[in-house]
Amino acid sequence: MSPKNIALVGAAHIHTPGFIKRLLARTDVRVTQVWDHDIARRDLRAGELNAKTCASVADICADASIDAVIVCAETNRHKQVVLPIAAAGKHVFVEKPLGFATADAREMAAALQNAGVIFSTGYFQRGEPVNQFIKQHIAQGSFGKITRVRKSNCHSGSLGGWFDTSWLWMTDLKQSGVGAFGDLGTHALDIIMGWLGAPAAATSALGVATARYGVDCDEFGEGLLRFADGAVATIAAGWVDVADPVKTLVSGTEGHALVFGEQFFFQSKHIDGADGKTAWTALPAAWPHAFENWLDAVAGNAHAPLVTPAEAAERNAAMEAMYRGNAEKRWVNASEL
Repeated sequence: MSPKNIALVGAAHIHTPGFIKRLLARTDVRVTQVWDHDIARRDLRAGELNAKTCASVADICADASIDAVIVCAETNRHKQVVLPIAAAGKHVFVEKPLGFATADAREMAAALQNAGVIFSTGYFQRGEPVNQFIKQHIAQGSFGKITRVRKSNCHSGSLGGWFDTSWLWMTDLKQSGVGAFGDLGTHALDIIMGWLGAPAAATSALGVATARYGVDCDEFGEGLLRFADGAVATIAAGWVDVADPVKTLVSGTEGHALVFGEQFFFQSKHIDGADGKTAWTALPAAWPHAFENWLDAVAGNAHAPLVTPAEAAERNAAMEAMYRGNAEKRWVNASEL
């Protein structure tokens, strides 16, 4: 079977080089065209992919030979490229977040859903064994009533100057919509919402530590989510962390889970041997990366796990609520978004 033809629209995101490496390792898909408003960036990535450059997104949409499109453009450019791509019936992967804010994310989600195309975004942490395991055991009641959940996703990007050159736009909230908390916290948010559903209300406290990227770009933060059943969740995310040892904590009336370093501890009165004292290693296999899952689906795997457009948009909404909560120093209810 011939490989599926893919276009790359925008090469701004910091994950673009990693995606290119994954694409070049496959034989069932190939990138045939590259577009970016930045001509130098377009030409660079087209050369790496041995692909043709394209003059416009409209040309890609009109090209019947192109099966799917990868969008790694700046976040504030997503809507202007995703809507015509969806209208053209092209499958599409949009690097997270889907939208600059709730309104455009929901508009794109509706268009993608109506078009019936294969969609996903980069929530790769869903497939991590511990996250799969906890989701399963929350669903089957192994923790009893969930009272508290905590997820942390931090690195030292600001300290190491990771965004100083090619990825500087990610620190400009007029292009990215979010700083460090939104960039990394959205992964933690995706996991928590996958476990507990959409929050009823949200807020956060965000801060700047080094001001390397100016005083407007948050470098760290703590988010707080409240759910209709009474559970609360906290999210830690930042670019100014030298370590991130406690990534997960789940507390329930009948169970407990903790990720400390590389070890996972699980306690449940319902599961034999789950005493919480020794590391628990009976975990499901890891999924392929979220980007690989989408490529698999485009290539014909109908069972590849994907993020739905609605899920992507509702993560946008919850993140916007946390940012608004920080700005306005209050809880933001889901009904306000």
